[in-house]
Parts: sequence; C-alpha cells; structure tokens
Amino acid sequence: MTQALNDLIQLLGLEALEENLFRGQSQDLGLPQLFGGQALGQSAAAATRTVPEDRYLHSLHGYFLRPGDARLPVIYSVDRVRDGGSFTTRRVTAIQKGKPIFFCSASFQGPEHGLSHQPMAPEVPSPEALLAEGKAVHQRFRGHPVEFITVEERHDCPPSRMIWFRMGGGTIQNKGMPADPALHRYLLAYSSDFNLLLTSLLAHDVEFGDPRLRIASLDHALWIHQDPKIDEWLLYVMESPWAGGARGFARGSFYDREGRLIASTAQEGLVRVQP
Repeated sequence: MTQALNDLIQLLGLEALEENLFRGQSQDLGLPQLFGGQALGQSAAAATRTVPEDRYLHSLHGYFLRPGDARLPVIYSVDRVRDGGSFTTRRVTAIQKGKPIFFCSASFQGPEHGLSHQPMAPEVPSPEALLAEGKAVHQRFRGHPVEFITVEERHDCPPSRMIWFRMGGGTIQNKGMPADPALHRYLLAYSSDFNLLLTSLLAHDVEFGDPRLRIASLDHALWIHQDPKIDEWLLYVMESPWAGGARGFARGSFYDREGRLIASTAQEGLVRVQP
C-alpha cells in the first residue's frame, strides 16, 4: 500500500471526541476551498461509526453550505435519526469555526435479496489496452493515490466523459489495502466528487483553472448498489444534461470490470463565469 493511500485511509479514520461526535483532519489539495470529497468521505465514516456492523451505507444526500478551510480540522456531529428493523438513518453535520459547512443524510441497510436489473455497461477498452496502445494517459491527482485513465470525452450535448479510476493501484492481495467493505464505501464517496461537476464545462470553452471560473459543489447524492472494490479499476461514466442560471448539473454511474453497476451519483454546483 502506498504512503499516499495510507494517508488517505488515515484521513477517513476520524477521532472519537464524544458519543456521536468526531474530529477529522484535513488535507490541502491546493484548491480554493476544502475538497468536497473529504466532507463526503468523512461524513460517511462518521455515520457508519454509529450503526451496527451488519448494515452498510447505501445512500448519501448532502449539501455544501460554506467553503471549508483545508488548514483546519472538521468536527462531525451525528444525529441518530432512526434505527428501524431494516434501515438505519443518520444525519451528519460538518462544522468549522462554529458553523456548519456541510450536512447530509445517510441511510444504511443489511443484506437482503430482491428483484434485480441494471443497464448494460458501455463497451470500452480495458485500462491495460488503452495504455498499451498509447491511446490514453495515466494520471494521478497531485498528492493523491487516485489514478485516472480517460477513455473518452464528448463536447457536444449532452457533454460526457468516461474515466477508469482506482485507488493506489493493484489489488487487496498484493497491495495490503484493508478489505473492510465500509472503508471501500468511504473511499467511493470521497472519489465520487472527482470530475463530476467538471463534466458540465465540456460543452463550453471553459476549463478548470480558468481565472474567470468560479466553481463549487452545492449538493451531492450517492447511491451504492453493490460492494465496491476501490483499489480495482472502476469505470466512471458521467454526463451533464443541463447547465444554466450559474449552475451545472451532472450525473454518473460506476461500473466494475465485469460490467456490474456498482453505484450511481448526481451533483449540482455553482458554475459561474465572470466577465
């Protein structure tokens, strides 16, 4: 396991301060504000710490209220909304400087059998084939264990992109990453914020880093359908069907290499281009 991946796992570990109260350290990625994925992943971790071990996070819906400060830790307060016979619900508030910067509702469920269907996964070259043919670039976000291989970007309407990604490379067996299913769900929540809102920029002559651009997540939703293995390649399929009113909207689907739909996500955010 790489040091970068170990650092990220530690970031999601959280310190218990009191019952239902946790503290998470922050990681500065050089962004104007705290990375939204950190709030998502740490909120998922805080909520999970208050539910029985046989129940797993299956949905998370959150709102970003204020820009977070990456130089300061974040306090997470968990409200035990409901402990039902089949589902457990938690509300998490992330706090800095005495004010909420993010809050979310999270739902948990134990294993059950039921009706099953899903769409066909897109037919795309494997990560190995793309790299061998020189058709893609293997990228890492600075200071991160996340690896990206862009499969395709479309700039027409709706703008869309497909990206293979994984955490730290390799597999659980040869990299030593913990096999804890809950941890992989935290990491999926963390990773789901990468690239999603930026998909709304593809239809316009604006790129991330443009000094005219002001972009920030407003809300985020994640549904986890099956256990993810975040250190194995997942295909993240994203599209932005709408933008307007200084907002952009995007939705995404995660598929594993066998074509199983692992999770779905949606996000709306501020997308403001200054004159």
